Amino acid sequence: MQRFTRYFSYGYVKNSVLSKASLGAECRLATAIGQTRAFRPDWATVDPEALSEKSPLELYNLVAGEWTQSKESVHVIDPMNGDNFIKTPNTSVAELQPFRDSLASVPKTGLHNPFKSPERYLMYGDVSAKAAAELAKPEVADFFARCIQRVVPKSYAQAMGEVKIVKIFFENFGGDQVRFLARGFTVSGDHAGQQSQGLRWPYGPVALVTPFNFPLEIVGLQLMGALYMGNKVVAKNCSRTSLVSEQFVRMLHHCGMPKSDVDLINCDGPVMGELLSDPLVRMTQFTGSSRVAEHLALATRGKVKLEDAGFDWKIIGPDLQDLDYVAYQCDQDAYACQGQKCSAQSILFIHENWQSSGLLDKMAALASRRNLSELTIGPVLTHTTKDMLDHVDALLKLPGSRLLFGGKALTGHSIPDSYGAIEPTAVFVPLEELLKKENFALCTREIFGPFQVVTEYSAQELDDVLGACERMNHHLTAAIVSNDIPFQQKVLGSTVNGTTYVGARARTTGAPQNHWFGPAGDPRGAGIGSPEAIKLVWSCHREVIQDTVIPENFVTPQQT
Repeated sequence: MQRFTRYFSYGYVKNSVLSKASLGAECRLATAIGQTRAFRPDWATVDPEALSEKSPLELYNLVAGEWTQSKESVHVIDPMNGDNFIKTPNTSVAELQPFRDSLASVPKTGLHNPFKSPERYLMYGDVSAKAAAELAKPEVADFFARCIQRVVPKSYAQAMGEVKIVKIFFENFGGDQVRFLARGFTVSGDHAGQQSQGLRWPYGPVALVTPFNFPLEIVGLQLMGALYMGNKVVAKNCSRTSLVSEQFVRMLHHCGMPKSDVDLINCDGPVMGELLSDPLVRMTQFTGSSRVAEHLALATRGKVKLEDAGFDWKIIGPDLQDLDYVAYQCDQDAYACQGQKCSAQSILFIHENWQSSGLLDKMAALASRRNLSELTIGPVLTHTTKDMLDHVDALLKLPGSRLLFGGKALTGHSIPDSYGAIEPTAVFVPLEELLKKENFALCTREIFGPFQVVTEYSAQELDDVLGACERMNHHLTAAIVSNDIPFQQKVLGSTVNGTTYVGARARTTGAPQNHWFGPAGDPRGAGIGSPEAIKLVWSCHREVIQDTVIPENFVTPQQT
């Protein structure tokens, strides 16, 4: 393994750990960046390195193909120092009418469907191919990675991971692959001339609401899925990170996407809720907190697809093996991106066979290597430091609980108090205490930050562990770290998480473009990335029955 390090003007370091397979491409990237340190694509409107309180960026709404401003704006603060470095529109309810008019311009049949404007399937295949080629340029990939880091600080490798996934997604859907998403089926009828066709049909005017933590990947994959299926989209990304979604849409315009296919809106939650409650919006896909998800389900009268919170579990099985790898993956799952992943490892169940393995010591050592200079630990945008440490203290009051590592505020930084900054933290809670009715809600509270609960179980307590998984409310991701086939089968057969990794390399954090990522057990559940996810979320089933041949010598039968 080799490492290269680059320094930029906004005061922290970005590192990328390179495999031999990726070394050549990354070295070309480093060379390109060295030649064009402040590179900005022709279609872009921001230099992420130059952003500051003295030189703030002004963002825009996009409606009916026009970039516009609202009457009022709000400042977004730099998560590293609290400066007002972005000014974003603060659209009011009184300013929603242009967005309603834009959505109303598209019928329920969408912008295209299998019978109408099918050439648009080909157009989006071409847009995807061009976007993939654009993101394959090292300097463009780096531009997006730096944009991501400015608004949701994470390590350069994690930010670049988003860019790579979006690039491969576009590669997957270049050429004919978009129209293949609309592939239906036929079934023979009851008589000559009759045949039924099952079709994938767009909703027409739809909405997309995305969170802060993956401002390129979630926006990119869900937005394109909606467009591929023929929908018109109004999209709202978290105001803290909408810099990235605006630059992404500007790139799509550059690659040939019609400007009127997507509207972008910047506003607060109640204003967006007002727009989404309009019957004009035929379907909303929401990724974010469970509290907001439940509110939207009511406001939209159930016309939602949700990828909400995840208190994600990992069960380490009885077969002790590959200690270093298991410890590494536990560290990555719990603390990469500051734990600000809906798939982050929230609770770790360790089989008693691992007691003397040194697993916890190795996890503590790995966590101690994380630092602010590389952004392998950093600002938490959804919890304050006090909130997270108060949760640690509450858990430590449970009998037998102990602090494994962390539990302290970060020092030597200028992260604003409105955000959180703590060391990677793990608290051990005995299984019998965790399972008690009065403790369970506390022990399974999702902390969207660098925090996890750890417990231990015996072979006789596996059913208790599975009972705990049953009692949890959000079934997004899970990991079964075992190559023991009977153990795997028992756990898989007793759990429901929608994205479950199984085997010695099992992880909780995995949302690439090559498989379904989303919850299970909820009819409102939304997936992302795969053809199956796109069809499920962004289209509905329509049945068309051809019945064309009237029998010869037809005689009117007795009425029934």
